Parts: sequence; structure tokens; C-alpha cells
Amino acid sequence: MSNAKDSKAIALGHPSYVWRFGQDRRLDLIKRYAHLDGKRILDVGCGLGTYVKKLRAFSDEVYGVDIDPDKVAQAQKELENIHLASAEKLPFPDAYFEVVLLHEVLEHVTDDRQAVCEAYRVAKTGGRLVIFAPNRLYPFETHGVYWGGEYRFGNIPFVNYLPDPLRNRLCPHVRAYTSRRLRRLFQGFTYRIVVHTQLYPGYDNIAYRCPGAAKVLRNLTYALEGTPLRIFGLSHLLVVEKTSA
Repeated sequence: MSNAKDSKAIALGHPSYVWRFGQDRRLDLIKRYAHLDGKRILDVGCGLGTYVKKLRAFSDEVYGVDIDPDKVAQAQKELENIHLASAEKLPFPDAYFEVVLLHEVLEHVTDDRQAVCEAYRVAKTGGRLVIFAPNRLYPFETHGVYWGGEYRFGNIPFVNYLPDPLRNRLCPHVRAYTSRRLRRLFQGFTYRIVVHTQLYPGYDNIAYRCPGAAKVLRNLTYALEGTPLRIFGLSHLLVVEKTSA
């Protein structure tokens, strides 16, 4: 059975805290679809502040929130404007940020609809919400599964293709989104979609062991991102612009 520390990591995810090719690629996409220079930016679910550090190359007003007190305490040692808070209850006034980033966090929160409501609330009119979230059509579940009463970490094939009741039994700790389900979180809001696409992985672990294989996979699957086969990518990238208060 998992201990308390392991259980927290399972519930909150296993993010990479080493900045590698995959993170650079995602930062480039954030820059492409959201204006960052001199803007007030919020990273929801910031962890140790990995993205906060990088975003501060563009603005002095970058904030982060996370629900994990240990990570928040560690991030606060070297970063300003890091707060202990849940995504469902952000400690900021309405219309405070030009950019709100939710990077692979919606799948872990208790109430994903409420988390989106809060992100929308703190965004200014004309501000942009940048969301990365797991794609239900990706052939592997990257967050592990519960099997035989135990958690098993790893990339488990075809779990996301199971019916909801069965997938939820195997993966009660994490969500995966179809395009429709992700967009449904914005129901009732006034917004426009800047981009909604799917991305394939960075293959950073493979690159560490076999750079040539990673290069081949990147060339092949990144080419697929320009075709209808992008729908099988690892993650959704959804950027929306708030068009009304």
C-alpha cells in the first residue's frame, strides 16, 4: 500500500521539475498564444515554481498558487508572489490577471468546473486562459492505475479507451478529457477560442536514454500535429480569451 507521501504524489501528479525540451516546447506555445511581456500572469498549480521562474523573463508580475504546502514553502524560498491556495478558491480579486496558466492541473483538482470558474473570474476582459490537460484519446494513461488494491505507476496502454465506469475505477485519482468535455467546463461564459489542438509528448525520458529514437519520434508525431491524427496526442492545448466580465 502507498504511504502518505506517495498518496499525495499520486493525487497531485508526478510533474517533472527538470526543465527539458518538452517544457521549452510548451513555453514556446504559451508565448505564441498569450501576450506575456509586462503582463500580470498567474500559474495555477505552480508546484515548485518551475514555470513561474521562466515566465519572469517576460514580466516582473508573475504569481503562483499551489495546494501542496511543502512545495509552496520550498518555492517561497526563492520566489515572490507564491501562495498556498486551491485552484477552486484563488486569493485574488476579480479581473486581476492578463494571463492565467493551468498546466496539467485540471485533471487533479477536486472540482474542475469550479477551478475554471475561478480562473475565468480572476482574468481580465481580453485576458487569456492557457490550459494543458490530458487527452482521453491518447493511447496511454501516463498517471498510472490502481490494480488489485495497489497503485501501479507507468504508462498503461488503452485505459483511456475504456468506458467511464471502468476507467474511473482504475484511475480515480486523475481525469482525462475529450475535446467536448474540456470545452464544457466553459459553458455559460462569454469567451472565444484562440486555439484548441492536441500535442504529442516531448519524449524527454527516451531522449535521455536514446537521443536518436527521440528525434525520430518527435519528427514523426510532431508532423502529425498538423493533420487530423493530432487528436491522439498526449495533451490538449486550449487557449480561450475572456470577452466579457
